[in-house]
Amino acid sequence: MFNKFKKKIKGNPYKNRIKDIDPDEIFLDSENLPKFDVSQFEGRLEKPISTGTFIFLGIGFLLIFAGFFLRAYNLQVINGSDYLQKSENNRLKNTLIFTNRGIIYDRNENKLAWNVESESSPEFALRKYLDISGLSHVVGYLKYPSKDSSGFYYSDDFVGKDGVEKYYNDVLSGKNGLRIVEVDAKGAVQSESVVRPPVDGQDVTLSIDSKLQAEFFDIISNLANQVGFTGGAGVMMDVNTGEVLALTSYPEYNSQVLTDGTDVKTINQLLSSKNNPFLDRIVNGLYTPGSIVKPYMSVAALTENIIDPNTKILSTGSISIPNVYDPLHPSVFKDWRAQGWVDMRHAIAVSSDVYFYEVGGGYENQKGLGINLIDKYMNLFGFGQDIPAGFFSGTAGVIPDPIWKAENFNGEKWNIGDTYHTSIGQYGFQVTPIQIVRAVASIANNGKLLEPSILLGGNPNNFTQLNLNPDYFKVVREGMRLGVEEGVAVGLNTGYLSLGAKTGTAELGSKKQFVNSWVTGFFPYDNPKYAFAVIMEKGPVANTMGGVYVMRQLLDWMHVNTPEYLK
Repeated sequence: MFNKFKKKIKGNPYKNRIKDIDPDEIFLDSENLPKFDVSQFEGRLEKPISTGTFIFLGIGFLLIFAGFFLRAYNLQVINGSDYLQKSENNRLKNTLIFTNRGIIYDRNENKLAWNVESESSPEFALRKYLDISGLSHVVGYLKYPSKDSSGFYYSDDFVGKDGVEKYYNDVLSGKNGLRIVEVDAKGAVQSESVVRPPVDGQDVTLSIDSKLQAEFFDIISNLANQVGFTGGAGVMMDVNTGEVLALTSYPEYNSQVLTDGTDVKTINQLLSSKNNPFLDRIVNGLYTPGSIVKPYMSVAALTENIIDPNTKILSTGSISIPNVYDPLHPSVFKDWRAQGWVDMRHAIAVSSDVYFYEVGGGYENQKGLGINLIDKYMNLFGFGQDIPAGFFSGTAGVIPDPIWKAENFNGEKWNIGDTYHTSIGQYGFQVTPIQIVRAVASIANNGKLLEPSILLGGNPNNFTQLNLNPDYFKVVREGMRLGVEEGVAVGLNTGYLSLGAKTGTAELGSKKQFVNSWVTGFFPYDNPKYAFAVIMEKGPVANTMGGVYVMRQLLDWMHVNTPEYLK
């Protein structure tokens, strides 16, 4: 067979390369197989990769590429601007530029509150206050911007906490600016620019005279410490414009101490004081008025034709009315002394309680106003209600009436004796000094109930016209002048100034061992310009110095130091 195969390829050029193939060269002996490491795929025949594998891998790579593409598209196109801004912010730092707070001046352009730069606090200017007494309740104090331990300001505003600093905070504050600072990766500043300049706060000029106010405060505080009053307050107002020339409340806090916040001991003493140094007694101090309501009772009685101003009433020292619960023991209502026969002007001058018992509640043949009309006219003069929203808005006070009594005394009925006591400013009657000075100003200016102003210029067009007969106001002014000349306010009878005034002494305590001492009035008498009110709070009943003493000392000081106010 092999010979035939050789013949067929006889002419083949590769015939010399072909050799005989021996069977033992075709099949290897299993004993002679090499020792392959099969775990490393040695000795195995390679098998070609299938087409499906390539398709599977291709789809996988395509999906991965598509994911990267979509992510890049989202970063660069859809949210590109946002990420650019974040990137910029990573190297740009915003820095506040604190505004300068407005300066507070008094009417004579004396600085009451201003700003000073401080090396210990380079971020913003510090607030400084004029170091004289009597100003704190007017000016108020501040809370500075606050930052955390990392230097981040979580509160970047100056916040007024009381007085003018609080009420006019929006005017004084201004608006902080913004600076952009570029830093490198190590935090070094590369460049900076102001993107929003600060807007300084506006200055505020007050109507008060700071020197007059300080003297007012010192006189009140000295008397309180001398004789044992727990506090006091005084206010003086222009009867034509409503400008408040002075208002002071004793005791007071210290604006600088509270603003600085570093004198913890003094701050704690203020917070724990029993005499309420944080109480602004001018607008929120409630006091029993006593006899200083008698001028307004007089206007009411004249307006309602209760009595003629020349009609006289006899005061023998008291009046008595039957006691329905005990006929053998009538109810006695005492005068502070026997006054004899007095008409309205003299009743105001000597402060006759009996006269005002009778015109208030009626007695025998004398008709009285009654509690409803008393309530009406007291409201008309601003008592029992808050002053319209403004710097002087505060406590409304109380005018006693049957509803008030029922609510506060377990439904008890109103008695004639309650009307008597209300007629002379006792019982549950409570007023604030700012209400009193508004009311007495309306007596001085023939019925304009002004809106008080702490700003220079006042509110001359903001008032309520009471529409009462000017002649009635004249009668009352004459009675108040008579009181200075020969009556209860004779301590104000100076040789350099004519004025009208009315005093009041309200008894306090279960044993009537304390008193509030009032004086209120206006000057000059012939052409009134200013009204005033002084309250000395809760002093011993045996003491003989009070509101009149304070006002006399102030007028004497003004005569020498500010005579322009007395002309």
